[in-house]
Formats: sequence, C-alpha cells, structure tokens
Amino acid sequence: MTDTDKQETILGQLRGILEESSTVEPDWDAFSTQSTIESLGLDSLTILDLLYDIEEVIGIHLEAKEVLNVTTVGEIIEMLIAKGA
Repeated sequence: MTDTDKQETILGQLRGILEESSTVEPDWDAFSTQSTIESLGLDSLTILDLLYDIEEVIGIHLEAKEVLNVTTVGEIIEMLIAKGA
C-alpha cells in the first residue's frame, strides 16, 4: 500500500471517528488533510477522546503530548503513518 493509499484510508477512518465526536457540524464534504482541529470543534477533552478512538479503530497509540501542537488532520495522519499505520 502506498503512502497516498494509507493517507486516504486513515482519512476515511478519522472522518468516521470525528463525525461521532465532533461538537460542531463541519462541512464533511470539505473534510481533508487540510481540515483544522479547531474547525472540527475539538477541544482538549475531545482530543483525548479522539486519541482513545484512534487507538481502538486504527490500532496506533498516540500520546497526548505528541498532539499538543497539531493543527490539522494531515499532521495526525503523518504521525500515524510514522508509527506504522
């Protein structure tokens, strides 16, 4: 599987996770690697939930301190690929 394929797969998985946990109703048709964490309505508490859900669905553990400065979905995807997703 190429990195592009991995990115698309993880993007789809993240969208599914985020649709269930987002506190706002973003434009899911525009959801992409460029989508910001802020635009998805995630705060520090929901990010912790997101990390748990990522581990459950994707099987990769991310520490909260690793995602403190993350601003886009693409950055999360890059971290997951780097960890073997």
